Parts: sequence; C-alpha cells; structure tokens
Amino acid sequence: MKAFEFTVIASGLDHEADDFEDRFFEAGCDDATIAVARGAIIIQFAREAENLLQALRSAITDVKKTGASVERVEPDYLVSLSEIAERANLTRAAISLYAKGERGKDFPHPVARVTTESPLWDWTDVVQWLHARKQASQEAVNEANAIRDTNAGLGREHRQRA
Repeated sequence: MKAFEFTVIASGLDHEADDFEDRFFEAGCDDATIAVARGAIIIQFAREAENLLQALRSAITDVKKTGASVERVEPDYLVSLSEIAERANLTRAAISLYAKGERGKDFPHPVARVTTESPLWDWTDVVQWLHARKQASQEAVNEANAIRDTNAGLGREHRQRA
C-alpha cells in the first residue's frame, strides 16, 4: 500500500463545537489533520490505499460520516505555469517555452482567464501532454484523472441536492 496526500474541503459542521475534531477521528479520519480557514473545513489526508481513487473514496466516506458536506478535493485541477512546473518537477522557464509553443508542439491551451496575464490550465490536459513526451508517469495521469472525476461526481451530488 502507498500513502496518498490530498485535501478534502468540507462544510456544514460547527467548528467551535467541543466534539468537532473528535467526530473526524471517530469517523476514521485519524490519518488527517483538520483545520478551518475562511469558513471551510480543511482535512489534509495522508491515506494509505492501493491507489488514489480508493484513498479518495474512503476519505470522502469517512468525512461524510461526521455529518459534513464534502465540497471538493484538492489539489485543484486548475493550474498556473508555476504550479505546472512544480507538479512536473520542471523549470518555470521550460513550461513557459512549452506554453508559448517555442519548445514542443500542441501544448494544451489555457481553460480559464485566457485573456489575462495569469491564465490557468487544466492539469489533466497538461499531465497527459507531458506523459506523451515521457515527462510524466502514467501514475501522475491516473491521479489527475481520479481527482478530476471525484470532483465532477461531487459537483453532480451538489446539483442534485439543490
């Protein structure tokens, strides 16, 4: 088994209640650190599982046992050039050249803030492009897809409740 690190963002519980942290521990989140920021419950996991998808599913199930509503999982799929460089363990200069089309071809286009100085890319598109160039592992592609798919499922759950 491998330990996977990710963050679950949740809401719906009174973080000032005496039993706040105990609820998470008793629900099976004993492998997480819990914090509150800007009104959101932030649960940082280091969960052991066969793969990331199993780790995500079990963590989300455990968080829901507390009565909290799971909003999303991070790391987010929207990434800047700097974050791409960090996640891919490449230099910011190399990623910038890729994005400008000066090194390599067909680097994915930004998906958000396209007309600004700080556009954002979809990490799943970028990591697949890097994988095709043998600069990212299949595991990195699988993990990006697992987080994207998990967040898409959480988004559907929220729309159905609304």
